[in-house]
Amino acid sequence: MTGLFTLSPDAVGTIAADSKQAILDQLARRFAGVYGLDPVLVLERIEERERLGSTGFGRGVAIPHARLLGLPRPVAVFLRLEAPVAFDAADGMPVSMVFGLLSPESAGAAHLHALAAISRMMRDEAMHTALAEAPGAEALYALLANVIDRDAA
Repeated sequence: MTGLFTLSPDAVGTIAADSKQAILDQLARRFAGVYGLDPVLVLERIEERERLGSTGFGRGVAIPHARLLGLPRPVAVFLRLEAPVAFDAADGMPVSMVFGLLSPESAGAAHLHALAAISRMMRDEAMHTALAEAPGAEALYALLANVIDRDAA
């Protein structure tokens, strides 16, 4: 989808979760199912990163991310929550959108560039509102794909 990371249509959706751990569990399962990864390993790596500090960066958004040995290129998952969930975010607010990113262990700068692109997209007020109001997974994916493709050009 872009030079920075892959976002498959099946990696985008709305979920119900009642805790940060439930979000991370569902995120790991979505990564595993869509991209053929080991869900236990994905969850371990994401939790390892979360122990360093919450990836809830504010404004109702979290960007859980990790590096994974053997991954050929960065991959992403976007989950909108049915109801906000406490996530230990920097601003203390619960999250309602989660944009997960997994990168190859050796990604280095590529991982940071992908995180920066996701962060810019999620800080954009119009995009934030459009994602919150999108009627379903197809509309969410269309919004994300249009911005990612536009920014990659």
